[in-house]
Amino acid sequence: MTTTASLTEIPGFIAGTWDIDASHSDVAFTVRHLVITKVRGRFDDVTGTIVTTDDLATAGVDVVIGLNSINTNSEQRDGHLKSADFFETETYPEMTYKATGVRPAGDKFVLDGELSLKGVTKTVPVTFELNGFSPDPWGGTRIGLSGDASINRKDFGVNFEGVQNGLAVVADKIDIHLEIEAVLRQG
Repeated sequence: MTTTASLTEIPGFIAGTWDIDASHSDVAFTVRHLVITKVRGRFDDVTGTIVTTDDLATAGVDVVIGLNSINTNSEQRDGHLKSADFFETETYPEMTYKATGVRPAGDKFVLDGELSLKGVTKTVPVTFELNGFSPDPWGGTRIGLSGDASINRKDFGVNFEGVQNGLAVVADKIDIHLEIEAVLRQG
């Protein structure tokens, strides 16, 4: 789908408030492990809203991610990631992302939102593609988005410094990948 400077020029555009459908969304990440490969993971507890408006400057996103829902397909690793070495989920059980305003970026869009993790809030741009609007089989309407961002984990106080055989166990750069489906709120 070709996007333009205005959301309203997208075929099927609908202004409204959309609730994220966690069962059809994926908030995932990749990070280098021992410099030689990437470990992938995701968060299964994702809630939030997307607001589409006729004015890009007033469109927005408000998302809450439960950090205890981390899933890297390794219970041992997930437990370590929940510990004080990484997310410290007993003290900081959630991370949030809030954005007000969208700007065009070529054939995509950018949210300049604030990511809050471990008591630290930083601006993190998310480049995304608006995949479209569609009726669903249950009488509702859905929106789909795909997005990407990168952060430095140390900017958020995730300072684990593990070294194995002279190699960093985990890289500083975390790539975030989003596939979001949301349902138009009725009334």
